[in-house]
Amino acid sequence: MRRTTSVDVQRATRVGRGRCFGTFGELIQGALPPDGRDFLVTIPVARWSYARFAPEPGRPLRVRPSDRTKSRLLVERMLGRYGLDVGGLLTIRSTLPLGKGMASSSADLVASARAVADAFGLALNPAEIEDSLRGIEPSDGVMYDAVVAFCHREVCLLRELGRLPPLTIVGMDEGGTVDTVAFNEVPKAYGEAEIREYEAMLAAADEAVRSGDVRTLGRLATRSAEMNQRLQPKRLLTQAVELSARAGALGVVAAHSGTRLGVLLADTDPDYDAKLAYLTAACGELTDSLNVEYTLA
Repeated sequence: MRRTTSVDVQRATRVGRGRCFGTFGELIQGALPPDGRDFLVTIPVARWSYARFAPEPGRPLRVRPSDRTKSRLLVERMLGRYGLDVGGLLTIRSTLPLGKGMASSSADLVASARAVADAFGLALNPAEIEDSLRGIEPSDGVMYDAVVAFCHREVCLLRELGRLPPLTIVGMDEGGTVDTVAFNEVPKAYGEAEIREYEAMLAAADEAVRSGDVRTLGRLATRSAEMNQRLQPKRLLTQAVELSARAGALGVVAAHSGTRLGVLLADTDPDYDAKLAYLTAACGELTDSLNVEYTLA
């Protein structure tokens, strides 16, 4: 716990609002030396979770939809941390599908934390949100506005990398859902060579984000998706890589613990419109569930 603030509950009666973006899987997800520390690199997209918290002194805490039990736990933690003897209604609305690898649960949690902070006039920084999330579930690092390298199981920042250039993702869904908590409980048993490769990939991603090198980002995302095949295989990966090469796109990006797979395209590509049309049609032949996503500007 980093800070405790005294709040006058009787005066804090305004409705608080918060929001948080999601991701399209991860640019990279793996482990680092010397001890195999799990990490990921985020790829924020312009899809959002929205939360609204209406404080009600003397009333119990309720959450809508009622299945957002993790967000309820987060709000209970925050109210206890700041000594707020109050209930209320937390309402969550999201454009992020559940169980697909788009950080829907993490986005709900971060949006909820921001809504509570807004209701009581609390200045809540990302590190404090980490503290509230830790122990509830692994997190995707979406409390940070930039692209970040994030230790998702520990729920802590490794480092900020910067902003992504504008990218389009022609996304496919392979169906079903993945329980992220269960996935992260399974030991990954990365070999020493893999861990060293992930270390080099993170260094390259750091430089590529800072310099706007989209070709390198596409290559790294593709390699990470390939390395993840033994953990959460994507049956369409080979076809997606071939389509990317055929179209002259950047590569593929995967939801490492989800069901989504996408082809990356730079918005500044001089043949953007033609390539987008080609990829949309070709990917549509591989799946009935196709979505075009855009990285967060």
